Amino acid sequence: MSHPSPRTRVRPRLRPRPPAGDQHRAGPLTYVLLGLAALVSLFPLYWNLVAASHSGERVVSPPAPLLPGPRLFDNLSFAWNQVDMGEALVNTTIVAGLVALSTVLFSTLAGFAFAKLPFKGRGALLTLVVATMTIPPQLSVIPLYRIITDLGWVDQLQSVVLPSLVAAFGVFFMRQYLIEALPVELVEAARVDGAHSLRIIWHVVLPVARPAMAVLGMLVFVQAWNDFFWPFIALTPDGSPTLQVALAGLGAGNHTVDQSIVLTGALISTLPLLLVFAVLGKHIVGGITTGAVKS
Repeated sequence: MSHPSPRTRVRPRLRPRPPAGDQHRAGPLTYVLLGLAALVSLFPLYWNLVAASHSGERVVSPPAPLLPGPRLFDNLSFAWNQVDMGEALVNTTIVAGLVALSTVLFSTLAGFAFAKLPFKGRGALLTLVVATMTIPPQLSVIPLYRIITDLGWVDQLQSVVLPSLVAAFGVFFMRQYLIEALPVELVEAARVDGAHSLRIIWHVVLPVARPAMAVLGMLVFVQAWNDFFWPFIALTPDGSPTLQVALAGLGAGNHTVDQSIVLTGALISTLPLLLVFAVLGKHIVGGITTGAVKS
């Protein structure tokens, strides 16, 4: 009985390898789940719009309305003029912008120092910074209010900006990012070339940290925009309020609060954030993707 020679032996067929883009193609179930998640996430915003287009009696009477009503523009005009929403919008933009810029800058510098600069007590100091995140902000209200009272800053925007110039979360966030994204050899090479610390930060650290800075800036901006607790104590609706403080004075009548007007004010305060995400969302996601890919 003859056996096939090695030259005539049949080789098993190999399946063609799919293109790289087809290996992770989403299936129908993925799109269904993503669609449901999008609906659940967008429904509160949609109902806020619906409630802002009805009267206060209709909003609180069952069943709750699910379709827009005819009073949207009337409620927008009333809410805008009742508490000077324009001034509150400008104040909130100033506060959130300054807080975001200062937090990103100081957190990047501190994060670079904790990540790549050796100095005595670095671990203990980092532990102390992280430990401050466990302290409830309510504990610092009384001493902080006494400080701004002595400085004469009550009902002024600097009383809200200065206590939030840097955040422990931002320092820890940037430190963790720079540990992985910034090679120490790159810093040492810049020092060998004669670059001083400021030049290293400007030409080496900031370009590498740009994706994390964009994410941190967006998170801090949203947090400062929606902050209510401390601005409500330091500012008043009749002085220089932020949007969240101004919302506290919306819809107040003789004995009741018009919930439709309050929700209209909430809709006004949310629209600028949606605009920011619509304009900068692709850049932030692109920066995250760029920073996540290692060469």
